[in-house]
Amino acid sequence: MAQPLYEGKAKQVFATDKSDEYIIHYKDDATAGNGAKHDQFAGKGVLNNTISCIIFEMLEAAGIKTHMIEKVNERDIRVKKVTILPLEVIVRNITAGSFCKRLGVEEGIVLDEPIFEMSYKNDDYGDPLINDDHAVALKLATRDEINFLREETLKINALLKEFFLKFNLKLVDFKIEFGKTDDGIIVLADEISPDTCRLWDVETNQKYDKDVFRQDIGDLIETYKAVLERMQTK
Repeated sequence: MAQPLYEGKAKQVFATDKSDEYIIHYKDDATAGNGAKHDQFAGKGVLNNTISCIIFEMLEAAGIKTHMIEKVNERDIRVKKVTILPLEVIVRNITAGSFCKRLGVEEGIVLDEPIFEMSYKNDDYGDPLINDDHAVALKLATRDEINFLREETLKINALLKEFFLKFNLKLVDFKIEFGKTDDGIIVLADEISPDTCRLWDVETNQKYDKDVFRQDIGDLIETYKAVLERMQTK
């Protein structure tokens, strides 16, 4: 492959012969703690690309605009060129992770309604949580754009909860990113996979996501394979 235009923790972005399209290549890297913990797992990129493409296709069919054009091969996806908004959008349905650490809350409490959060996408500052006023003051997004992000994300949350429940998985929380096309349309971008979602078994609460790597409580590849198998067999 040519030199990537951008390389992140788990993916590379390449130019194509079309100025408004990119290729995203999924790597086998796994990171946690803002990159403090790092390892490689053979086949992880294939699993994440496959899972993410299935989910993007489902969301597109439900009316959510995404950057996906087509799955190229087991590791690569062709996408619309977008400028990623410097915001990570987070939805929490059940208490877990940093929410529990920050607020001293017990893990596993089902919330009465989803919590919408945003963080400033900046590794140098540890992706700090921000509110609407911060985002506007920093010119990361306008009020109208933030309102759209909230509405669209809550729609995505409802669709994902229903989707995963069919496979006997609870959607605990997730983070997503949005990008803006050259004509100013905001679309869902990046990926949706066990790297970016917390998924628990409905009956046992067994974790089927990157927490098995973060917490050293299981085999990451076997965990991700189990998620894909559920998605392909029901």
